[in-house]
Amino acid sequence: MSESKDAELKAVQAALGAEHAAVYGYGVVGGRVGDGRRDEARTAYDAHRARRDELQRAVRDLGGEPQPADAAYALPFPVPDAAAAARLAADLEDRIAGVYSDLVRASSGARRGSAAGALREAAVRAARWRGGSVAFPGLAERSAPSGSSAPATPKA
Repeated sequence: MSESKDAELKAVQAALGAEHAAVYGYGVVGGRVGDGRRDEARTAYDAHRARRDELQRAVRDLGGEPQPADAAYALPFPVPDAAAAARLAADLEDRIAGVYSDLVRASSGARRGSAAGALREAAVRAARWRGGSVAFPGLAERSAPSGSSAPATPKA
């Protein structure tokens, strides 16, 4: 496999891993978010499932074996109520934007366009959940204020 295809496969696998985590995380969000935002959580959950399925196909197209979802993911903080659920949803979208930013860099053609679209969708969802946007979605080193760290995210 060429070096560029290897880098692309690695970026697609990273995006797939983030989508697995987002699907899991939105299960938590949906269970804690208030009735007024439950439809928004369901829409995001469905979007992440569709992206996950698309990425599994992309991994196979690149000659790889899609990484499976973990049984559970560690959350960056406790999620006891609707406010914490909204914060978790924003964090999930920030993570997704970051991995799609990497995929945009590693890919070309239709896959790059799809990754850019996914990054945009994640940035819009994060802004809705957070109530505001960041300067450079998907680029943690550019979106976090000086001296602060990147947002915590679910990890396997």
